[in-house]
Amino acid sequence: MRSGRSLSGLSIILVSAIALLCDEVEAAESARPSRPNIILFLVDDMGWSDCGAYGSTYYETPNIDAFAKKAMRFTDAYAQPLCSPTRGCILTGKHAARHGITSATGHISPQGAGFEILPAAAPPNQRMRTPASKNYLDPEEYTLAEALRDAGYRTAHVGKWHLGLIRPHWPERQGFEVAFHCHPDPGPPGFYFSPYGVHPSGAPSQGRRVGTITDGPKGEYIVDRLADEAIRFIETDSEKPFFLNLWSYGVHGPWGHKEEYTKGFASKVDPSGRQQNPIMASMLRSVDECFGKVLTAVERRGLSGNTIIVFNSDNGGNVVSNTPADQGFQQRKATVPPLATWEQWAGKNPPTNNAPLREGKASLYEGGTRVPLMWSWPGKITSGTTNASVVGHIDLYPTLLALAGLDKPTSQAMDGISYANVLQGGGTLDRVAFFNYFPHFGGPGNAGGAWVRRGNRKLIRWFGAAPEERFELYDLSGDIGESKNLAASEPEEVRDLDAQLEQFLEDTGAVLPQPNPAYRPTPK
Repeated sequence: MRSGRSLSGLSIILVSAIALLCDEVEAAESARPSRPNIILFLVDDMGWSDCGAYGSTYYETPNIDAFAKKAMRFTDAYAQPLCSPTRGCILTGKHAARHGITSATGHISPQGAGFEILPAAAPPNQRMRTPASKNYLDPEEYTLAEALRDAGYRTAHVGKWHLGLIRPHWPERQGFEVAFHCHPDPGPPGFYFSPYGVHPSGAPSQGRRVGTITDGPKGEYIVDRLADEAIRFIETDSEKPFFLNLWSYGVHGPWGHKEEYTKGFASKVDPSGRQQNPIMASMLRSVDECFGKVLTAVERRGLSGNTIIVFNSDNGGNVVSNTPADQGFQQRKATVPPLATWEQWAGKNPPTNNAPLREGKASLYEGGTRVPLMWSWPGKITSGTTNASVVGHIDLYPTLLALAGLDKPTSQAMDGISYANVLQGGGTLDRVAFFNYFPHFGGPGNAGGAWVRRGNRKLIRWFGAAPEERFELYDLSGDIGESKNLAASEPEEVRDLDAQLEQFLEDTGAVLPQPNPAYRPTPK
């Protein structure tokens, strides 16, 4: 009897000890900081100065500007000159020269086996044989979404994809568990307005969009709908952290806009005399509202303190489309409803103006590659600051992993580097130079080129140009508009930077344009 009482007493003590230990473990788990939620908000074709936070005195972007006051704003952030290459760089951490998507071809059928980047022939009116862009993100890439998913994140892609036309290359196959998208997708379905006309099955083609986008009420604006879908994902009950990849359709063509907003900008005058397109102002207002709704949803759920938010653009602002220099505009205007009233509202104005930067989208000058970039994580990222570190699209993957406390995957070779220490105020960026490669069109020779930036010196090498036009050297510290070419007066600097550029091209396996043996100049 005495033995039984003793055993019972020991059992009570043992159970109590286990319960106490469990309570301590649970308390330790709850005290341990969870991985941060991540929102990547990417605007399409938004130029470096297309919001108040970056100096616009015409566009009205109150939510973006308020966010900038709580964020770290980068002044020298870069992307590719076109969207598909940048998107591939973000998800892989690799330069476009390495992952192979070098032009905006993500809506075209993927190439088959044996695809040659450099075609064997070119038409006789083409001076150079230029490389072809890969039309899809290779499934063998271990994407940012896959890395976060495998680390326990819920993942969602909402909006434009432009990294593959057919199902094997859709976001669901690249690490996103939830996806709201359609194909082909250089621009939005329904010319921005519902009914969007997206089919849930079948093969996508030029006349048939296929994907997961569903119609909303008639006249619903797709940018507003993206906000609704993003909020639905944010508000999903789950113990897991989330990664939301919200890639806006705005402000890309065909420039569908809310006329009630556009009317409000029609009589507004830009004090700087730079930006004067009410359609673009209207579209940016809608993008700003979308961003604001997402921020509000995060706050409403009490997630602000543990959510990293990145605001970025995929390339520089468009300064050519729908202008007198755009030879296809009048033909497109007859078949694209939003363009019917372009001249009524915008006159001969381009979509935007990137001044003081030179040129814009599809250009290797600063106007085509320098983009807005802001980061926020309350208490972790130094807020209300401006940073001049040279960073870019390839760095988002390793930086987000570092901030989330995750190691870089050994299976994914990356060109990007983490600048988490810069964001958290703990140091400077360990980078010697930054590079860009765009071998398609533009510049002397019309075969694209590549550039290297080291410090404030930027060297552009044009492929296919005559020797005297091959290089352009700029000092961006005093010439952000790239108006004074220093190449002729600083040959040693040109040689030194070109050697670095050559090493980059070799390291990444960049395919360079080659002279076309069949070239026959057109008689003048």
